[in-house]
Amino acid sequence: MNFSLLIDNLTNPALLFFVLGVAAVYLKSDLQIPDNSSKFISLYLLFAIGFKGGQELSHESFTMEVTWSMVFGFFLSAAIPLYTFFILKKRVGIFNAGAIAAAYGSVSAVTFVTSVTYLESQQLNLHGYMVAIMALMESPAIIMGLLLISIFNKNSEEKITKRVAIKHSFTNGSVLLIIGSLIIGYLANAKQAEGIKPFTNDLFKGFLAIFLLDMGITSGRKLKAFFSFGWFPILFAIFIPLINGSVVALVSGFVTHDIANRFIFAILAASASYIAVPAAMKISVPQSNPGLFLPMALAVTFPINITIGMPTYFLIVQNT
Repeated sequence: MNFSLLIDNLTNPALLFFVLGVAAVYLKSDLQIPDNSSKFISLYLLFAIGFKGGQELSHESFTMEVTWSMVFGFFLSAAIPLYTFFILKKRVGIFNAGAIAAAYGSVSAVTFVTSVTYLESQQLNLHGYMVAIMALMESPAIIMGLLLISIFNKNSEEKITKRVAIKHSFTNGSVLLIIGSLIIGYLANAKQAEGIKPFTNDLFKGFLAIFLLDMGITSGRKLKAFFSFGWFPILFAIFIPLINGSVVALVSGFVTHDIANRFIFAILAASASYIAVPAAMKISVPQSNPGLFLPMALAVTFPINITIGMPTYFLIVQNT
């Protein structure tokens, strides 16, 4: 079972396109996705997963399990930055520690989307409210990272304006789009949603593959500078997500008994943001180094999660 799950993930077209992107950089190919196209595809993925989640959510009843699941997601998003910050701050400095902690407390929408595809391969369906939980987990992590930097930064000239930082974490484009799409999907009836189903459903996996090709190219370009920071960021980006995901796969059984939900919780805890958090940190914490936290999230944690992480978390939730 272990090997079959691992082989399924290793031969997943999404992963292979990511590897192709990395290989293209090292082969010095001129392969690239135009910036405007890349931005459109990332917006499309957020829109599609949000809208589909809203449609699923419209068929859900708000039970105590749903409520506690939302509380659990919020708690994870705030707790992960809190403990990782103290692991990081002496090694990479206050500003980088806050940015990395926020990235690992927040979530990767693309990892989430890939995990939904993985669930489908296991004949399991995503519950709509898990999309709402994913969207909910973006802002608390960003706010926690910014607050930790503000508390521990002793340089008054580099203090972060909390009001601006917190406002941006809620109005960030990716956060706003996925929440907005979720609400629109929730309000649309089945007949109205059917009209755009070919766009939100049929094209989804193809766009995901192209996006991951672009992510592979981006990762390949950033890897050279990343290695100058030594082994610590690499080891952190490998082991912290696997620990977070495995622990949450176990303890999520106290919140929900649904295998699909527990698997998604593990993925949310293990993934790291490389869209919303970098955008927020670029504005709020320009002192942080994107050449450090972007490759950690994108070039190390992301492939670790979709190769080793997903089969591991799924096996844990299946057997506990």
